[in-house]
Amino acid sequence: MKIGAQLYTVHDYTKTLEDLSLSLKKVADIGYKTVQVSGTCPFDPVWMRDELQKNGLQCVITHVAPAKIAEDPVQVVRDHAVFGCTHIGIGGMPTDMRGSVEGYERFSKIWIPIAEQIRDMGAKLHYHNHDWEFVDLEGKHLIDRIFEDFPEDSIDFTLDLGWAGFAGQDVVALINKLKGRLSHIHLKDYADKPADGSITTKAYLRPIYEGKLDYDAYIKALAAVGTEHMLVEQDNSYDEDPFDCLRRSYENVTKRFPEVK
Repeated sequence: MKIGAQLYTVHDYTKTLEDLSLSLKKVADIGYKTVQVSGTCPFDPVWMRDELQKNGLQCVITHVAPAKIAEDPVQVVRDHAVFGCTHIGIGGMPTDMRGSVEGYERFSKIWIPIAEQIRDMGAKLHYHNHDWEFVDLEGKHLIDRIFEDFPEDSIDFTLDLGWAGFAGQDVVALINKLKGRLSHIHLKDYADKPADGSITTKAYLRPIYEGKLDYDAYIKALAAVGTEHMLVEQDNSYDEDPFDCLRRSYENVTKRFPEVK
């Protein structure tokens, strides 16, 4: 099992190719060997291949706009192959499909065939959750519907442990339930908001082990179910340097679990 950086953490520093190149170097200098490419400016696949190689990095998963995948999944898989990535993620269900069983049914009708097509090309589609996938929809959570309806070999879950915990889930039980479909997951932590009202985001996101979640238990559970890659994602660093937040998460995890480097 390896620890990597989700580049969305530093999305304010990846808006141009020059900044993206510098950000990849900074992430590598922290000690990360793997990344998830997400939330960046557009790039040519050959350019990304060369930048990753230059910095000794491997892109193990991405997030791609659902509309882009749906429009031409074959080209998306081919572009990923150029920079050596076979795991293609979507960051969540399209907004107009959320919040209802009818919306989910439209989502599954479109995306099950896409997931199967991506699988048949030798790649894998991944679904990333937030907290709203755990809201009850006529007796089931949305994430359970995806788990049950999509063929097991067609989709994995980029389970975001922070959002699952924020939604009140038993995260270890959820990890065990999704065993076999958790090759790549997100590490995210959060703390109680300061009483002064200075934090207005839904959750007060913190580096791993600087929040309230039980990451000792989570990482042990992930190792037991065969997770390969844990990507650190901190959507908001507030007034802190996001690269320093990535560094602290890396150091906090690898001090406790040196085998995940």
